[in-house]
Amino acid sequence: MMNDNMTNVHPGARIGRGVTISPFTTIAEHVEIGDDCWIGPNVTIFDYVRLGRGCRVFPGAVIGAIPQDLKFHGEETWVEVGDRTTIRECATINRGTEASGKLLTRVGSDCLIMSYVHIAHDCRIGDHCVFSSFSGFAGEVDVDDWAVVGGGTMVHQFSHIGEHAMLGGASGVTKDVPPYAITGRNPAIFEGVNLIGLRRRNFPIETINEISAIYKLIYNSGLNVSDACRQVSELFEVSEHRNKILHFIESSKRGIVR
Repeated sequence: MMNDNMTNVHPGARIGRGVTISPFTTIAEHVEIGDDCWIGPNVTIFDYVRLGRGCRVFPGAVIGAIPQDLKFHGEETWVEVGDRTTIRECATINRGTEASGKLLTRVGSDCLIMSYVHIAHDCRIGDHCVFSSFSGFAGEVDVDDWAVVGGGTMVHQFSHIGEHAMLGGASGVTKDVPPYAITGRNPAIFEGVNLIGLRRRNFPIETINEISAIYKLIYNSGLNVSDACRQVSELFEVSEHRNKILHFIESSKRGIVR
């Protein structure tokens, strides 16, 4: 660990074993950094941040700044980042808020957060997510595991992105994106099933075909969403992916992309 007059690491910060801290980086008191992390130069990690093991944080990144939310009044809230997540240049991750009832912004393990990505207060990001450069996530956005978000995409507050979803670049997301879906455009619309992503993750062809058939019924049958979901529950046998799709849609507060 490098800690000399070129760095500003508070003596109260909890730094794990094998951590590298590069010059001109600032780490506040109430920070926990797991073993084997690499913190690049010119990084700022404010109070109330926990980084897991093996994370990499590149120059210019800012983690744990106070929320950009007028309802925030200085309460103790946190940012938590899982293991082996990479945060690239000038990405920003803000703390949670008490007003949300969550008090926490969480980014999972094995994620890639590319340059200039912004993750606002109280977001919940799953594992294995990839966010391309210049994408932005407003407050209280939920993103499930394995989601991929294209560059320049903007996600409205309170939106929910399902697992294994793929969002095309420069999308404007104002509704929930169901699992396994591909969306694009502004405003974002459903454009099909994430076939390539599911194949890469070794989904059986039978499962991919069934997911495609479910979404064909939901989007192309001419039924409204509620009636289409009722048809899905009647026509398709119970399975993990069928149940995930139905549960996601039925619990959606913003409605799903059209």
